[in-house]
Amino acid sequence: MSAPADGVPPVTDSRDALTRAAAQLAAAEGPLAVDTERAQGFRYTAKAYLIQVRRGGSTFLIDPLPFERDGRADFSGLAESLAPAEWLIHAANQDLPCLAEVGLLPRRLFDTELAARLLGYPKVNLATVLETALGVTLRKEHSAADWSRRPLPTTWLNYAALDVELLAQLRDWLADRLAEAGKLEWAEQEFAHLVVHAADPPSARPEPWRRTSGMHDVRSGRGRAVVRELWQTRDQLAAGLDLAPHRLLRDNAIVAAAALFDQPGQKATPNLLRNLPGFNSKTARAHQADWLEAIRRAAALSGGDLPGRRGPQSAVPHPRNWAQLRPEAAKRWQRVRPAVEARAAEIAVPVENLVAPDALRQLLWDEDQPGDEAALRRRLTELEARPWQQDQLVGPLTEHW
Repeated sequence: MSAPADGVPPVTDSRDALTRAAAQLAAAEGPLAVDTERAQGFRYTAKAYLIQVRRGGSTFLIDPLPFERDGRADFSGLAESLAPAEWLIHAANQDLPCLAEVGLLPRRLFDTELAARLLGYPKVNLATVLETALGVTLRKEHSAADWSRRPLPTTWLNYAALDVELLAQLRDWLADRLAEAGKLEWAEQEFAHLVVHAADPPSARPEPWRRTSGMHDVRSGRGRAVVRELWQTRDQLAAGLDLAPHRLLRDNAIVAAAALFDQPGQKATPNLLRNLPGFNSKTARAHQADWLEAIRRAAALSGGDLPGRRGPQSAVPHPRNWAQLRPEAAKRWQRVRPAVEARAAEIAVPVENLVAPDALRQLLWDEDQPGDEAALRRRLTELEARPWQQDQLVGPLTEHW
């Protein structure tokens, strides 16, 4: 399928046009297909730069930028008028955060990607699922484009409109397959869980600088300090410029600087920095003084002020370390994890959809057996396992605990 059946609609970019779109969408019947386009890889934020909605045979392409105040649009009024509709989103966990930022939150949801996961399909991207379900192929050539660009090319708008063109038909096909497999109630519980948590803020990772690509090659505390100071400086600059951090300075440049300046006596000079790969690009050179100051801050640290080899530990260590830290938990992991994987395979659901990895680790790390089935279910509820997941997990957990 190369174009929407009714052609590419005009972009909704004025208050009057939005009012007309809202009225037409509210008056239509059936579910509401929703998608967003972001500019990740180009911009610092993951906000929506285009919002596609379709209901009752009409598609609207909403440009949030003309409606922004203090950097964010507010479409909560539109969301309220569409509250009765079931929203259709493919991979809702990717779109809901940027929709929540502009006040677009569903009360009912059908996630076509998650439905495909629960059906055990090996590939769940929209193009593959549409081909499996409806025999239709979509061209996906603009998925990684810079959607912050204005004006948006017509070919891009064509691509964006196609993403919501067939979601209603796909939803019906998937719902039938879920019902045949006895998994429709499972899906409804999952969708309700997504709705409840749609507005949750993203969780902050402690010491995110430790995830710099190539960090495993940085061996010294001084080198880690250089990575930390450069990473934090880059992040602050990128946030202010609304630019993807790697477009300012790539990770391999940060690691190269850590290798060069990991000795206390090595002074950071403009000449040394310019000779490092990654620091001589036009964008990086514009912030040379910031990079030098970051490296000098790292050079001024000593002793306990230098970052250690390991970052802050989470409440539950990685299972590979359990044998030394809590041997009984390690044995429990070795017994229970394969049983959970076997149950997931038996019901044709990815194991991460049967139980969240963090939840399983937390449960098995606990010292005491939860007790009877009721106690186990209470514990699983605390870990946000849905009732259908509990039904599938109670057996293997009790048998192999």
